[in-house]
Amino acid sequence: MNNTKEQKLEAFGRLLDIMDDLREQCPWDKKQTLESLRHLTIEEVYELGDAILDNNLDELKKELGDVLLHIVFYAKIGSEKNSFDIADVAHAISDKLVARHPHIYGDVKVKNEEEVKQNWEKLKLKEGNKSVLSGVPKTLPALVKANRIQDKVAGVGFDWETPDQVFEKVKEELQELEDAKNNKLQKEIENELGDVFFSLVNYARFLNVNPENALERTNKKFIKRFGYIEDKAKENKKSLHQMSLDEMDVFWEEAKQND
Repeated sequence: MNNTKEQKLEAFGRLLDIMDDLREQCPWDKKQTLESLRHLTIEEVYELGDAILDNNLDELKKELGDVLLHIVFYAKIGSEKNSFDIADVAHAISDKLVARHPHIYGDVKVKNEEEVKQNWEKLKLKEGNKSVLSGVPKTLPALVKANRIQDKVAGVGFDWETPDQVFEKVKEELQELEDAKNNKLQKEIENELGDVFFSLVNYARFLNVNPENALERTNKKFIKRFGYIEDKAKENKKSLHQMSLDEMDVFWEEAKQND
């Protein structure tokens, strides 16, 4: 059963009151700063991402609560510095959403999602962004950053026209990587491998696949299958070092059947 708007506001108000209490009375919470919370927030967002990929809605609710707590925490510190509070945060994002959705709150007409994205990038430049790519955080993981870079430049029309063109680029970059490997040019190998990754991220975008999610799902799948091999090794009273690759391959194929 969904809560009413009044119940949602009451629940949020309760969280704000608890945050006030913790900041005033708890030794740990009193000690925290914007900087000390930063790495914890990053961890919480990754845990949220895990819950999403696992489609674990119960865990998702918990992780959303953890992220919401951090937002409230930062806003509380901001209010102590007489800089901003949670109301300012909410109004700022509301104002931005209204301004960037003129097709909802204005008289602009759009045909599809792609036009919405293109208008979004144009509006950001009008707001004072010096570059289309200025909004890409420097500290993003490289795979996520590549995806954001390509998404943003596509929003202003700098893009391939078809998936086939991008796939040809992937094959071209693979050949250049092979050439660098054959010539034993280590610096070039690294450069060309980077180009391969970048082109694959671009291809994923044309296939409507998030590359970060795809790779993480593969990571999870590999961990599960390798765990199966470890379990089988224990059942046979062997260590992995005592098993041949052929033996491990048998269990790997069994694990694939259990996916």
